[in-house]
Amino acid sequence: MVSRPSKRSRVLRLEKAPRQHPAALTQPKGERILRDQQKIDKGKGRERVVSSPQAADRPSFPLAFKIVAGSYEKLLYGLEASSSVEGLSYKFSLKPVFIFPAHLSSVRAIAASPQGGKWLATGSGDEIIKVWDLRRRKEIGGLMQHEGSITHLEFPSRSHLLSASEDGTICLFHARDWAVLRVLKGHKGRVNSLAVHPSGKVALSVGKDKTLRMWDLMRGKGSASTKLGKEAEVVRWSIDGSLFVVLSQSTMDIYSIDMTLLHSITHPSRLHDVRFCRRVVGNGEVLLVAAEDKKVSVYDVSSDKTVIPNIIAEMIGHTNRVKAVEVLSVSLPTAYTIRSWTTLVSTISSDGRVRLYDMASVPVSTEGKIQLDAIAEYDTKGSRLTCLTMADGEVVDDANINGKRKRDDEDSDVDENALEEEILDEQNGGAVNSSCDDSEDEE
Repeated sequence: MVSRPSKRSRVLRLEKAPRQHPAALTQPKGERILRDQQKIDKGKGRERVVSSPQAADRPSFPLAFKIVAGSYEKLLYGLEASSSVEGLSYKFSLKPVFIFPAHLSSVRAIAASPQGGKWLATGSGDEIIKVWDLRRRKEIGGLMQHEGSITHLEFPSRSHLLSASEDGTICLFHARDWAVLRVLKGHKGRVNSLAVHPSGKVALSVGKDKTLRMWDLMRGKGSASTKLGKEAEVVRWSIDGSLFVVLSQSTMDIYSIDMTLLHSITHPSRLHDVRFCRRVVGNGEVLLVAAEDKKVSVYDVSSDKTVIPNIIAEMIGHTNRVKAVEVLSVSLPTAYTIRSWTTLVSTISSDGRVRLYDMASVPVSTEGKIQLDAIAEYDTKGSRLTCLTMADGEVVDDANINGKRKRDDEDSDVDENALEEEILDEQNGGAVNSSCDDSEDEE
């Protein structure tokens, strides 16, 4: 049996759930959701979403999802999205299902586990990562591995969590028992952002030390680093994993997977967040760029990597800086027969609003620039929103409608056995942590 890290490293502290805000809503009673398409596991309150019959040649998408946002005022907002059909069109609505204080300091990072969205992780200036059960709507405990504010959280799979901090480390947790599998060291100072490749095998990180680092998640070790010459705030992979983008102030640098700089684009205002998103109409990907100018600019990304991306649309409506943007592909109600799915874009702003946009409105043409308004909105009445995630409902294939749900750790993209063997080898040698040893960066 593989021994785990020391008790100190496990850092799971069970706590009582915080007192809910009066506006918090309890689980709806008597809820019925299209029994043949959204099965309810009555024993555990799990939404089961069946893939559309028209989706045989594409991944299954959820019918249900939640938007969760953190705020400077320490509050956590959980919004449930619902869709309906009106005539020849469809619409979405957002309603709050929970609002409560989540941390002792501002909420700075948030992430939801994929393929069912059971776990929610939140990070704060209080140096604690809180773990929440989204289905039961309660706190599970706190992870106290870091010795600095939490700056980034990401689930590379539904069985693992990655965290970054101002203490310069990146931690890999196992979602089964929340043990620390790895502590990745290499950055000197704050880690600002990290991004996991779609394959789940490698990750990129950027930090205050003006370096870009690559990590081998299969072995839990640093594999490469390069000096950027400037501090980057955000790094993201493209959907197909062939490109990644790095944000710094008002500059957006696009690289190929071999670290070749393809384009350096200067945006009209300071940048806060960026996401690659697959087109709903047409082929290819676009870049969604959230900025100080109160908009999300949509850049066309050509398959010809020599073509400089240009703005083809703008998502408008916020009255203050747009802090974060998130995307999620969802199935549409079966009564809507024109198309079986779409991709939704969620945004938050310092104006306190959460807005939802439909990527189906983005034109195929790359000429001109159109403005897109939101299809749904929720107003927090003044909260300064800081971070955002979209938690999908559980997707169940048609063949498994009546079957049992897979265990949360069965489909992990991370090679858990190889990782545990590495941990065992290092523990036998007296070492627990792994670091990226780049002699050229040593002071």
